[in-house]
Amino acid sequence: MTLSVKQRLDEFRRQKRVQAGSLIISAFGDAVMPRGGRIWLGSLIRLLEPLQLNERLIRTSVFRLAKEEWLRTESVGRRANYVLTHSGKRRFEEASRHIYATHAPSWDRCWRLILLIGELPPRERDKLKRALFWQGFGALGNECFVHPGTDLEAVSEALATDGLGDYLGSLMPLLAGESHAGAWASHAELVTRAWDLEELGKAYTGFVATYGPIRDALGGGPRVPIEDEDAFLLRLLLIHDYRRLLLRDPELPDVLLPQDWPGQKARQLCRELYRRVAEASERHLDQVLRLADGSVPWRDPSYDRRFPEDVAEAS
Repeated sequence: MTLSVKQRLDEFRRQKRVQAGSLIISAFGDAVMPRGGRIWLGSLIRLLEPLQLNERLIRTSVFRLAKEEWLRTESVGRRANYVLTHSGKRRFEEASRHIYATHAPSWDRCWRLILLIGELPPRERDKLKRALFWQGFGALGNECFVHPGTDLEAVSEALATDGLGDYLGSLMPLLAGESHAGAWASHAELVTRAWDLEELGKAYTGFVATYGPIRDALGGGPRVPIEDEDAFLLRLLLIHDYRRLLLRDPELPDVLLPQDWPGQKARQLCRELYRRVAEASERHLDQVLRLADGSVPWRDPSYDRRFPEDVAEAS
């Protein structure tokens, strides 16, 4: 294993506080969903223990995800699989369209608005604002949230899944075309008011600084110098870190972004490094991932289209 890979894994292990539920979500979306969206809990524990997540923490986190309706149990004799719920699968599929895309989505020059039209106590208002922030929304004042391209129906479903369904009656979703936006301000002025791109840019720069040396150390050949288990662990942390950045990213069109926006470098880096460790990490999953009856889940080959190879890589 190269020194840079070891450093990244050890850095994660040294964290005093790990958001295990969020990491499990990343593992389900990247590794479990392509294999039927179900896994025996003992197998999940085996996958994550090398990152020093103990069994008790994993069990507690999975129980909480089931309570939040991301997962459900499926009894098989004295064992049980944990399975993605319908709403959980839909949310993963929506996130995957962004995570594994080769390019940022095109823009229809329309803004998605959510207006707060009902009265909410300050604590509930803050909770709602945080939830929309993690879906990439910017704020125009305290009662208007804006996004360049999200699916408003999916936003509503996500808020309900997050336990905020009671607030939907206080929200009004709107679609504003370019002519409407022009009545307020230019697109660039709207972006400046709604998002702190400097902070997000620093986060992307940090991502590139962390994973760029690992990509370079692994080289570009078909066989990279890394053990199968380490390849999986690195892939999981790569997607986990990138997913958390995208949750905050409105994915603005290039015309509205600063020059040399680091988000584009991060996207290309994630794609290149993922492809370099994919084969070895899949071998590890073949060895470890099991269902409650002991069988190896079938892998859907359509997921091989993640980060397609026919797009030219940056040098």
